[in-house]
Amino acid sequence: MLSEIEKQVRVAVEQVVDPETGLTFGQMNMITNVSQEEPGVFKVDFVPSSPFCPIAFKLAADIKAAAMSVKGVKKAFVYCRGHTMEEEINKTVNK
Repeated sequence: MLSEIEKQVRVAVEQVVDPETGLTFGQMNMITNVSQEEPGVFKVDFVPSSPFCPIAFKLAADIKAAAMSVKGVKKAFVYCRGHTMEEEINKTVNK
C-alpha cells in the first residue's frame, strides 16, 4: 500500500508525456515502482517503450523533475530498467 506522498509522486511521474507517442507514462504503464526509501527520498523505476529508446536519458530526467516537483520530496532516484544503456542512464540521472 502506497503512502499519501508515494501516491502523489506516482501521479506526478505518470503524467509525464512521452514525446514520441504523445501518451503519458501512466497510459503506457512505464512506471513500474515508486517507493519512499527514507523520509523525503524516493526511488522510481521505469521501463522505456523500447530497449533502444533514443530519448531514455531525457525520459529519466523528466521523471526525476516530476518527482522533485512534489512537495516533501528532497531527493529522487530514477532507475531505468530494460534499456541497452540502463547503467549509463542510471549513473547520469542520479549523480
